[in-house]
Amino acid sequence: MTEYVLPIHANIHGNVFGGQILAWLDLCAAICAQRHTGYTAITVSIDELQFERPIKVGQVVILTARMTAAFRTSVEILVEVEGEEATTGVRWPCVSAFVNFVAMDENRVPVPVPPLELVTEEERARSAAAQGRREQRLRRRKVRT
Repeated sequence: MTEYVLPIHANIHGNVFGGQILAWLDLCAAICAQRHTGYTAITVSIDELQFERPIKVGQVVILTARMTAAFRTSVEILVEVEGEEATTGVRWPCVSAFVNFVAMDENRVPVPVPPLELVTEEERARSAAAQGRREQRLRRRKVRT
C-alpha cells in the first residue's frame, strides 16, 4: 500500500500520528490475510513494535505485507512501513510489526486456513520463528485467563 501524508494525518510537529500508521498497517495486513485465507480476517494481536523514524506531511508511506505463517485458523503477517521522499526516492524504515489474524466465516466462526507454501530457506526460517512467537502469545493468554 502507498499513502500520502496530509496535514490531517499529522501532529503539530508535522509527523504522521503513530495511530494513523497503525491503522494503515492493520489494513494492509488484513488485505494480505484475506487474500490468503479467502475469508474475512479479524485482527487478534499486533506484536511489539517501535517507531524508528518519523514520516512527515508531504512524504509518502509505503507499507509492505507478507505472510510469515499459517496455523490452523490463524495467520501471521509481517508488515514493514517505510517513509519516502517522493521527489528523490530516498526511503527509510519507520516501523515493522507482526500482525495476527483469525479467519472467520459469515457466522463469525473461525475456519481453517490454507497452508503457506514455504519455498526458500528464508521463508522456512520466518515460519519457524513465527511458531515461536505464537507459542509465546498463547502462553501469555493462558496466564491472563
